[in-house]
Amino acid sequence: MPRIIVLSDTHNAHEEISVPDGDLLIHAGDATNRGTIEEFAAFGKWFKNLPHRHKIFVAGNHDWLFEISPPLAGSLIDGCVYLQDSFVEIENLKIYGSPWQPRFFDWAFNLNRGRQLAEKWRLIPDDTNILITHGPPFGILDAAPRGSLPDENVGCEDLRRRVEELVGFERLKLHVFGHIHFSYGVTKKFSEKFNRQIGVTFANASNCDESYRPFNPPLVFDVS
Repeated sequence: MPRIIVLSDTHNAHEEISVPDGDLLIHAGDATNRGTIEEFAAFGKWFKNLPHRHKIFVAGNHDWLFEISPPLAGSLIDGCVYLQDSFVEIENLKIYGSPWQPRFFDWAFNLNRGRQLAEKWRLIPDDTNILITHGPPFGILDAAPRGSLPDENVGCEDLRRRVEELVGFERLKLHVFGHIHFSYGVTKKFSEKFNRQIGVTFANASNCDESYRPFNPPLVFDVS
């Protein structure tokens, strides 16, 4: 049973984060603030030196270099697997990663809600065991604060629908994401259609809080 350590939204504060030991280390995006070469060189050196046997990275909306120059960006984080609408098999687990999220200002890996995002999510294999997306599905650990107004669910509706399909195939064990710092945490409760305890864990692994301070510890999972 591999021990999986999950990070996300470290935003150049990686040196301040204590990373537990484990077999597989996953970073779900926003390693940087502006996605520059210098930022990724620093992050890549830190990430490479961590002792975990397997490492996976999925870019986030701040990680511009992976959208502008994927080969250059990949060379700066060598020693790990980068997933962009692709999968890898590790420890008998099929792991799929994708960086896209609903359009949010003019950041990287933005697509319009609806058809554009739905086409990306249809690429996720039915037999995926671990899903890594930078952004959350709608209604699951995706609440963003709006001052005096009620928190707003900002996740992707089409990702939610695809995840519901994956839950029905009973192969999905863990869905990892970040992006919405405010909603850091873990849940196994899928509202509405799957409003019950199920065998899928949803994890918003954002290490930085709303003020970009690395207050939230990495998440740890034992997945069989």
